[in-house]
Amino acid sequence: MIAVISLLVVILTSIIVVRIGAVALEMTGLSKETAIFQAQSAFSGTGFTTSESEYVVSHPVRRKIIRTLIFIGNIGIASAMATLILTFVGQSGDELTTRTIWLVIGLFAIFLFARSKMINKGMRWLIRRALERFTRLRIYDYEQILGLSKGYSIGEFKIKRSSWLRDKTLEELRLDKEGVIVLAIYRKVGEKEKFIGAPDRSIKILGGDTLICYGPEEAVKNLSRRLKGRAGDEEHREAVRNEETRKEREKIEINQMEEEIRRIFSKIHPQKGR
Repeated sequence: MIAVISLLVVILTSIIVVRIGAVALEMTGLSKETAIFQAQSAFSGTGFTTSESEYVVSHPVRRKIIRTLIFIGNIGIASAMATLILTFVGQSGDELTTRTIWLVIGLFAIFLFARSKMINKGMRWLIRRALERFTRLRIYDYEQILGLSKGYSIGEFKIKRSSWLRDKTLEELRLDKEGVIVLAIYRKVGEKEKFIGAPDRSIKILGGDTLICYGPEEAVKNLSRRLKGRAGDEEHREAVRNEETRKEREKIEINQMEEEIRRIFSKIHPQKGR
């Protein structure tokens, strides 16, 4: 019976460890469903080969959580297998039947425990509180926040002598019309490098400055290559037209989504939709 109890304890502990890992991953910015799947995959060592998994392990904090889950999972699975063998090997027919019955009962109880919404909610609350108190997992996923996988990009490039941006103020450049925002400027002042965060529109871009820009990936890339002169001015006007077209298309998509929501709402609540 001790072997059966040990096996059930190992299984229950494994479930709790996966829950802790899932909540920890969720606190780094992953959705609940993604966090649960990745925690289960890492712990069991199966299914952890998707592009989503590659995205998860590229994050340093998530990588530590995944590594810990894989390590504990290897120990837990090995322990479960060893305990399972000890449970049934060398037993008489009656003992084998008794242990099988108790094992089935125990597994069914664990299944109910794992499926209980109330228990899950309570466990998530306790785990989250413990992790918030004893760790620093509440971080921002800037790749998701800034939409870096949705066509937007943060670019860094140096202003050369022939750059279209050189010797113009941000107000004169009107980069916002292209959908590009200058987040910061690194500027050499003597032997030191000065950091200018969220620069004012009146600041002038100088040769040798390094700009940190955010916007549509293609727009940022083209801006870094733009040369001064008529060709550069025409590229700017073309970029402004492209941004206006993009915003108009985005506005149409938003209006369509709103219309779809209203249509669905009117079906659910016909009286209120009138």
